[in-house]
Amino acid sequence: MAVSDDQELGRAIGNADSPTWSVRAAAGRHLARSREIDEVADVLYRLLLDSHDTAVTWRTAEALLERGDAVGLRLVLLARSNAAAEATAEEIQAALDCNPDWMTAACADRLTKHLRNPAMDEDAGVRDEARRILGSLRPE
Repeated sequence: MAVSDDQELGRAIGNADSPTWSVRAAAGRHLARSREIDEVADVLYRLLLDSHDTAVTWRTAEALLERGDAVGLRLVLLARSNAAAEATAEEIQAALDCNPDWMTAACADRLTKHLRNPAMDEDAGVRDEARRILGSLRPE
């Protein structure tokens, strides 16, 4: 019997509270690929700021960035701007800096386009993070 998408999503949401870091990290990767990302954004945000293991942070941020869309990028920028722990902020920044999709000129152009809306976001943290990245892509 096949497991429905709703059941898989529900299981991943439940796994986000697991005491085991690898289960939480797998949940973050699964939820980041969800078509219902708006419905799981709060859980993803919590996983990005995981206070117990930065591997959860890294894997969730990496999966959100792999989406290659503005929604995933905005969640990562929001978490980066609100990361209280230095190690968490560094993991999110590393995921942003090491995304292989941004290493070519064409992909950097796509990133620049994705950052235009966050650079005008109503959330000051998202706006500042987007502008900081844009500044590093287009130094004046």
